[in-house]
Amino acid sequence: MHLDMTLVLFLSFIAITLGITAWASRRSGSSASFFAANRSITAWQNGVAVAGDYMSAASFLGIAGLIAFFGYDGFLYSVGWLVAYLTVLLVVAEPLRNAGKYTMADVLAYRLNPRPVRAMASISTLTVSTFYMIAQMIGAGSLVALLLKGSHISFTVAVSGVGILMIVYVVFGGMLATTWVQIIKAVLLIAGTVLLSILVLAHFHFSFPEFFQAISQVTYHAPDGKVIVKDFMTPGLRFKLPYGPLELISLGMALILGTAGLPHILVRFYTVPDAKTARYSVVWAMIIIGSFYIMTTFLGFGAATIVGRDFIAKNGGTNMSAPLLAKVIAGDVFFAFISAIAFATILAVVAGLTISASTSFAHDFWTNVLHNGVERKPGEERTVARIAAFVVGAVSIGIAILLGPTANVAFLVALAFAVAASANLPVIVLSIYWKRFNTAGAVCGLLFGLLGSIILILIGPSIMGMDAATVVGAARHPIQHAPIFPLENPGILSIPIGFAGALLGTFLGARDPNAVQRFEELEVRANTGLGSEKATAH
Repeated sequence: MHLDMTLVLFLSFIAITLGITAWASRRSGSSASFFAANRSITAWQNGVAVAGDYMSAASFLGIAGLIAFFGYDGFLYSVGWLVAYLTVLLVVAEPLRNAGKYTMADVLAYRLNPRPVRAMASISTLTVSTFYMIAQMIGAGSLVALLLKGSHISFTVAVSGVGILMIVYVVFGGMLATTWVQIIKAVLLIAGTVLLSILVLAHFHFSFPEFFQAISQVTYHAPDGKVIVKDFMTPGLRFKLPYGPLELISLGMALILGTAGLPHILVRFYTVPDAKTARYSVVWAMIIIGSFYIMTTFLGFGAATIVGRDFIAKNGGTNMSAPLLAKVIAGDVFFAFISAIAFATILAVVAGLTISASTSFAHDFWTNVLHNGVERKPGEERTVARIAAFVVGAVSIGIAILLGPTANVAFLVALAFAVAASANLPVIVLSIYWKRFNTAGAVCGLLFGLLGSIILILIGPSIMGMDAATVVGAARHPIQHAPIFPLENPGILSIPIGFAGALLGTFLGARDPNAVQRFEELEVRANTGLGSEKATAH
């Protein structure tokens, strides 16, 4: 019964989304339609799609798992992701929509030397998207392998299947199909989360004192078999001394600043007709996202108190906390429903990541770097984007299979936020708001932020294997070396490195005689939208 219901729900969602893809493919005949849905998406549609893009497997599976295992410290991930959209609303949404065309690099290229800037921006976009996508693939593989255990579908087959579906959405449907898949997924996710939250509260007779009393006495077993009783409302279960406070600050910086530098979020603002619609869509997104992250409290703490850490650890690990909560609290049918929603979540987010990465490669690198902004034959850019989608998908599938199902997806996505905050955000902000900023500053900012964050991740505990509870592949790769950099999330150091690189490059680089004029033109366009429907000048 459980397996049949799960398969029916999975296949129903896949059939609906493939139908949307077929419909969208007939409307994706031009670059504007393929990359930006003809700028025809309304405020509420884009807001729901942005929320669908943002509420990823890291949110639904990863954060619920972190709260279930680390209580208050896990909930701080929810706080960071919730507050992050204030940065998007107040700093980048309107200028980005007015000044760009298809990608983040359009804004930089408007006033800077386009070829080196687009080349570096494309590399950064591909790096951030791949980090993010790997996390989604791992979540998908873990979920599908657990759900369809009776049909002997392995983690590898599950990851590959999700990857192939995602490629189909992007290659055939473009941004329009991706947008509507995200809208459907967001509605389903909110509905499922509300229902699950109500069931958790019902379990505690809708009594918050009773709920928090249970949270204050969570019982589980240590690796040595000792019974532990912990108050999950107190900090310190994950962010321990001596580096806990710094780790928390670093995580907060990455989440709050990284959102405004995420390529797959930024490209959503090119799908709306004007900057006013872009602003309104962010408000819609904040309402939906805020409601969702508040409810992750019930998912995580509900899993810790009703299901138990020990049971979750033995049945799929942290990422399975929310689906297992659904199973324990309401049976197999609800478990299948929640799992199908999680599956939809992953497919929608992966599609968004793929189209942002393939668009950046085709538009920024292929057309504007390699061929000086000239599309040599009609439709070439779309063809290159489709090929890039295949390549990006294949690479992400391969790395996800290599890492295996043990990594917490929220943790992996937090690393993607750190790279985005360190490389992309400094150059976006300085390009829009600093008159003196130049091409050398943009290239150095992107390079310093990208290399700085990746190197700090490589020499930190995430890769060098000190924290077995959160290390990527820790179950297969035991402790080997003490980390050179002590923090899991590098944001506290890598973000200043990105800004420092941008400042250093600007002051050491040659002045552009047309810089002031271009900045003034960008300032007018970013604030008024004049000329924003035209292609970027160079």
